[in-house]
Formats: sequence, structure tokens, C-alpha cells
Amino acid sequence: MGSSTTPTQLDQVTRFCRQFLQYDYDVELPDGEILREADVQDHLFKKLFAEDTVIPLPPRRYRLRILKQLIAVIEGAIEDWDEHGISDDLTSSLAELISTPPLPEVMELQQKCCVTYHLSLLPPSARHADPHITLLESRALIAAAGTTGLRTWEAGLHLGQYLCTRPELVRNKRVLELGTGTGYLAILCAKHLDARHVIASDGSDDVINHLPDNLFLNGFEGSDKIAPMDLKWGHALVGTEEATWNGGRGVDVVIGADITYDSRMVTALVATLVDVVSASKEVSIIISVAERNKASYDEFLKACERRGFKVQDKPFSLSSRREQKGPFYSDATPFHICQLRYGD
Repeated sequence: MGSSTTPTQLDQVTRFCRQFLQYDYDVELPDGEILREADVQDHLFKKLFAEDTVIPLPPRRYRLRILKQLIAVIEGAIEDWDEHGISDDLTSSLAELISTPPLPEVMELQQKCCVTYHLSLLPPSARHADPHITLLESRALIAAAGTTGLRTWEAGLHLGQYLCTRPELVRNKRVLELGTGTGYLAILCAKHLDARHVIASDGSDDVINHLPDNLFLNGFEGSDKIAPMDLKWGHALVGTEEATWNGGRGVDVVIGADITYDSRMVTALVATLVDVVSASKEVSIIISVAERNKASYDEFLKACERRGFKVQDKPFSLSSRREQKGPFYSDATPFHICQLRYGD
């Protein structure tokens, strides 16, 4: 964008782009006085609506809805049509999106699409000038196969933010993620937080089968830095191709997000944590819980107490929605970051 764009205006544009690429339905458009500038419109077209953009775009229905809003704000802000106008590229994109028949909304929700999460708490680096994670997700709450693991949940984003502020917790460590789902946290640890090795485990065959797509999108095709693993809670940790679980290699850190939501699985989850601790004596366990269901969280605390774990809440303030710069998630839900210690 041009040199006339102020830092405050640039922040608005950057935030809007990040919300758009995260497929955020509460996206906040920049002020009309910013959007009516030709260089801003050119930037938005190239980044968000050009078909050859570098980052995969959200579904057409979403792009159409946001582009209609965008053009309406631009029109409302133009006082002199000799001085300002609407980009031909944006109007052409709108025409193309309108002329393309959309899928039924139910089908579109079940389809997987690319969602990009920007990691605003991480500084740019030589390897990652714009730290982000792009994932193929199903935006339906429950996918057609019955799993909830094909979208990234807010507790995972919250735990990711916590780890971004404390990268030493996983740096050069062997990490096991329980209930990996889309692989957001596993990829964060391996790609941006310099974990030595990450096991991305889940008990859903559907999740494990889809995980290679997200590893590929983030540069881990053929890499041995992340290993998908079918791990069903409550089952003994046994080897498959290798004689012993994980080839006898221990783990240093266990992470998990939103893994206590189902009270029926809490006993099995804690049993697996006991098995992991038995195999890796000095392991650190960090989980994030969205307190949507206090009863299941209380059941988790009781199960931990019965099996010899002490649960400590780790203070971590949640940025308000207005202050977030990516990733974006609700500031209305209480989250707990918990550290579990065994036998202390």
C-alpha cells in the first residue's frame, strides 16, 4: 500500500485480512475512508480475492458475503467520484462470485476448506516472515463421519497463544499432543516453536486419515518431525510396527486442548495420562479447557485427584476480541490453562 497509509489504517487492513483468511464470521471491516483509497483496494484484491493468491481462500459463499459488505462500505464513503472509485478488480470478482452457483449451505459446511491462522504473538523470522498455519477444516460442528476433530476449536487457539508466549516449554522437547484434531497445536510446536519431535495423536481414524493433508500444507510432507499416531484413551500404550510404544522413546511434554468436554471419556483420558507418566517420568502435562460444561471439568478434576495428579491453574489473560490480531476467537468463554503434576 502507498506511503499515505498511516500505521493505524494499516493495522485495520491487516486485521481485516487476517480475519478473512481465518474464515471469521465476525469480521470487522476497515473504515470507509481507508477502503475508498485505490491502493488499499488493490491490496485487498491481490491478497483476498485474486484466484492466484498465495494463501488458499475461504469458500465462495463466504467471499461473496464479505465482498458485498466491502463494496457497500466503499460506496458509502465516496463523496467525490472524480477523486475515489471502486476497483474494477473488486467489481469483476463480485460479478464472478455472483454468477457462480453456490453449493447448498449444508453441503458447503461439510466440505473442507482452507483456514489460515496468523500467529500475531510470534515475531517475523528468516524462516517465517509472516508466521501462520493453514489447515484444511470442516467448519461444521460435527462432521458427516460423526467426529468433532476436523475443525480447530477455540481452546486449541488459546493454548497455542499460551505456548507462543512461553516457547521454552516445548523448544527442543519431545511433544505428545492428545486429541490433535486438525493438528493445529502439533504443527505450531514443530513449525514455529522448535520442538524436537511431535506426536500428533487422536483416537479417531477419520482424523488420522485427514492429518497428512494438513502436514503437507505446512511443509511436513515426508518429514519425520511430526508423527501421526492412533491413540485411543484408556487402551494400553503398546507398539505397532515397533516392539514398544513410540519405539521406547519417552516424551517431555504432553499437551491437549478441549479434551475434557465429554465426561464419559474423562476416566479413560486420565488413565492414558497415567500410562504416559509411567513411561516418561519427568513429563510435563499442559492442557487447555473451555469451560462450556463445568460438570465435565469438575469430573476431570476428581478423576485426576483419584489417580494422583495435582492440577494447577496457570494464569493467562485472554485478550479482548477488539485487541486480538490473530488468531481470533471468543472472549466470552472462560478458558483454563492447567498444568498436571503426578505424585508430587
